[in-house]
Amino acid sequence: MSARILIVDDVPANTRLLEAKLSAEYYQINTAYDGFQALSLAHSWQPDLILLDVMMPELDGYETCRRLKADPATHHIPVVMITALGEPSERLRGLESGADDFLTKPVEYDTLLARVRSLVRLKRMLDEWRVRGETARALGLSTEMPGVPSVHGARALVVDDWDLGAQAAQDALAREGVLPGRAASEAEAMALTAAVPFDLIVLSLSMAHDDPLRLASRLRADNATHDIPLLLIAEPEQRDRILRGFDLGANDWIVRPVDENELRVRARNQIRRKFYQDRLRSDLGQALEMALIDPLTGFYNQRYLMRHLRGLMASGQANTVSVLMLDVDHFKQVNDRFGHAAGDKALKSIADVLRGRTRVFDSIARYGGEEFTVVMPGAATQDALIAAERLRAAVAEMVFFPLPGVQHQLTISIGIGFSNRPHMTPEQVLHIADAALYRAKRGGRNRVELPEAAEPA
Repeated sequence: MSARILIVDDVPANTRLLEAKLSAEYYQINTAYDGFQALSLAHSWQPDLILLDVMMPELDGYETCRRLKADPATHHIPVVMITALGEPSERLRGLESGADDFLTKPVEYDTLLARVRSLVRLKRMLDEWRVRGETARALGLSTEMPGVPSVHGARALVVDDWDLGAQAAQDALAREGVLPGRAASEAEAMALTAAVPFDLIVLSLSMAHDDPLRLASRLRADNATHDIPLLLIAEPEQRDRILRGFDLGANDWIVRPVDENELRVRARNQIRRKFYQDRLRSDLGQALEMALIDPLTGFYNQRYLMRHLRGLMASGQANTVSVLMLDVDHFKQVNDRFGHAAGDKALKSIADVLRGRTRVFDSIARYGGEEFTVVMPGAATQDALIAAERLRAAVAEMVFFPLPGVQHQLTISIGIGFSNRPHMTPEQVLHIADAALYRAKRGGRNRVELPEAAEPA
């Protein structure tokens, strides 16, 4: 996953070293050498992540981070503070200033890359919700952006089979106003999360009788828990297990001996982020129900699609936006042979297939009649082609009965367009996708077509 990373350090050798490591992972890098330059670049460049040194002249990392988090234009950008100061009080000070993590020099690059991947994934999802919310507000269908939420009354589950460790974590969370529960096994954790809507799960990687990584995988795969922040507690020598936990979707970690105040701050940050995401989802869902949802399929309609696509391309949050234009093949025959009720049933069935096989941050719209559009932020050519083929094949394999005992084959044709040139408009991208769709129809249907090399805009 490509992303823009801003490195802030007043020592050029440090920035060059980090830049070389991250560029090798295909991240786009920009650098700043003091806090004031960092604030300016954060505004103008809108990075996906900021790596911020603490010890800088004039404006140190703590004050820079506080200003970033106090500014509505930059408060959503994750900040990882990096310093040679390893005392718990310094780490706590960084987290209190709003940092999303605090790493000590010399940096372990596997650990840094795990943090980068996790925070970039989270920011991309929150960015998509923010863009959708801004689209809804532009249409007069939503309220103002939510402020910083309180965590008082939030529910957290501590999963640990060591009684003393679990109790210490519960006590720290309770002092933050969080209501803590405890599970001593994988089975107990799965049963509790199925019954209670938790806002945070604190998982020990030192459990003696169950595999905590398997539990982490199950929590991320389960619909009831895949959005709940996951905070790992590990021994210092469990670095490989921490990194594996991040690959499985963990959000943060803390190392034993656990500092109570650091646990409180990390838990607070994760719960606030979840509350923010929940609020955006709730507000947007209510607003879109009023005017922007197609009642037959439950997808967005064309009105929303155009505003959302325009906002997404203007924000610069994704280097490339891919658009799939889908059309149901020979749909008129379904209406003519089986009636319009069967046609509606066919569209609903295809909508269910599309909904279940797109990413959580993709947007699907019913463009009109039997046409659908999938907007895929950050998807390059190969990603879009793979996604389109997956959708085409899934519809072709679908079993559809327009009437009892009567089976009918449904297929779709797909054209792909990209916003891969400067100053493109949503209309131009949709035109390119539509032209590719037309070629798919002419080429025999039930196929995917990419844009021609010299496709006119």
